[in-house]
Amino acid sequence: MQQINWQIEGSGGEAIHGTTHAVVGEATCNLIIAHGFKGYKEYGLFPWLANKAAEAGAITHRFNFSHSGMLAGDGPFERPDLFEAASWNTQVDDLQAVIAHCATDLPTILLGHSRGGVAILLAAGRGAISVEYLIPLSAPSTCNPLSEEMQQEMLRNGFLESPSSRTDQKLRIGRIFLDEQLADPEQHDLLALVENIDVPITVIHGEDDETVLVSSGEAIVKVAKNAIFKPIHGGNHVFNTPNPFPIDGEPSTQLAEVWNVLETIIRS
Repeated sequence: MQQINWQIEGSGGEAIHGTTHAVVGEATCNLIIAHGFKGYKEYGLFPWLANKAAEAGAITHRFNFSHSGMLAGDGPFERPDLFEAASWNTQVDDLQAVIAHCATDLPTILLGHSRGGVAILLAAGRGAISVEYLIPLSAPSTCNPLSEEMQQEMLRNGFLESPSSRTDQKLRIGRIFLDEQLADPEQHDLLALVENIDVPITVIHGEDDETVLVSSGEAIVKVAKNAIFKPIHGGNHVFNTPNPFPIDGEPSTQLAEVWNVLETIIRS
């Protein structure tokens, strides 16, 4: 399966690095995969899902948000300064740029994992993007997961420390993440914005997710106009998939279940 690497301009003029999995034969749709917090396009399940989706007929694009701190590779965070400056608004801007870059006459499906799931719902709920289908994986039901104590620390110091267990780097979440939400709470009220979304939503969530509880997925479905819930029995936050994971690897039972749901949407 042919993979094509690309780079476009994202939020604030920063680079978005992406990879497209081409389809052999006739394509049925576009699929765009958005990673989560401290994630990146090469992380764990994403290359495997992208490859399977392309085999099923979806022109599939995975990318690194411009303020993820990651460039094109899968090593350390090369731009911790951008990671610190990330916000929901930078992610919405990036989604607009990626959708424009990947646009064809085919329907577009947006799949977002964890924080990426919040971003796709936020962008759609604001009316900032137009796509045909949304699939949040392991997504929180709020834009602000910070406790009151953490918020006060961020406002006082200008950042929160957030070390990476993968690279041992001492990353920071900058206060812009919170400032933008305090300045414009309506545009960051995720569940209220989800009520505005007209396109179908399939929420997929592991029942054993300890990072984002399954109740978050249930909350999203409860307020959406046109949503179904697909709980994954025994699934953790990454559907029991290690990082790295081979693009042709044998999936966990939970990842295989995620794929079964996605394949049905792609082929429908």
